[in-house]
Amino acid sequence: MPPQIFEFAQIPRVDPAANPRVRVRRVRDAGQAPTVGVIYNPRSHRNLGADFDCGVCPHVHIAQPRERGQLPLALTEFAEKGIDLLVINGGDGTVRDVLTCGQAIFGDDWPAIAVLPKGKTNALTVDLGVPDDWTLQDAIEALDHGSRIHRRPMTVSTADEPGKRVAGFILGAGAFTKATQAGQSAHKLGAFDSMVVAVTAGWALLQSLFATRNNPWRQGAPMQIGLGAGNVPMAHSGHGDPAMRQLLFASTLERLPAGIRPFGPLKGGLKLAAIDQISRRSTALIPLVLTGVVKHGLRERGIHQLAATQFSLSIGDQFILDGEAFPAGDYLIEQGPELAFVAP
Repeated sequence: MPPQIFEFAQIPRVDPAANPRVRVRRVRDAGQAPTVGVIYNPRSHRNLGADFDCGVCPHVHIAQPRERGQLPLALTEFAEKGIDLLVINGGDGTVRDVLTCGQAIFGDDWPAIAVLPKGKTNALTVDLGVPDDWTLQDAIEALDHGSRIHRRPMTVSTADEPGKRVAGFILGAGAFTKATQAGQSAHKLGAFDSMVVAVTAGWALLQSLFATRNNPWRQGAPMQIGLGAGNVPMAHSGHGDPAMRQLLFASTLERLPAGIRPFGPLKGGLKLAAIDQISRRSTALIPLVLTGVVKHGLRERGIHQLAATQFSLSIGDQFILDGEAFPAGDYLIEQGPELAFVAP
């Protein structure tokens, strides 16, 4: 059995319809140290439960929420202190939880954000170009002397609770769900970040090449995808069952681990890659598609790469957002507020 992937219902969702708290704003004098709030996840892989040593700097405020339900209080206190920089010390899952809980607190008025790559997966920091050994001091210095990279996370809401949204950067379904489960096993074997992407991608390719059409890796999941505000049905190539997709992958990131390029030439905004129940011959081309060698005739083969302002997803199986599972159901995926991330 693969290790447990936590269910969406366990994540504290917030209602953006509630009025966000007004973030205290202040003007820093020249040379004045910024006020920094740190969300430190001691359970993140590279933290290993160690204490976070930042000295006794009075301008650095550290919160170590032991449960997700404690995040809103910690972020509210940071907003009241008027922080200039929010530092997330953890992996992609910690980023997802902070951005989810922060919607009702910061609204569209977020402070600058820095992410220290301390998790098992750190896809966001790969996109931002943040090195693995980036420290809190590095992030604070980069606030004034580094670069700013703007990204909009995806927000996921259910049809029965449209106002409550979870924020994240990587969404996948079908074989992606199986790959995430395999990735949990790869973590136990010592594979992380780009290595785990390569290991699980290779395993998924082998399963798809040699398994029968009834194998879960090739079968995928029942799903219907509607594009844009008009909810236009995504085209199907006619390969396999039109009610099924072998894989769905969506993200607003522009650079992904292991150098993969699932969206082809598309870069900015919300992007989707979907694969129908394609033939083994087309499956063998997937590595060439991911590296950009094969670019033409993909839709006819059942490989779709496109951008959308938003999309709906009706799915009969679990899907994954930044490492955690959502149950089958009807969802709307949109783009959240533009956030400024601090980078070297």
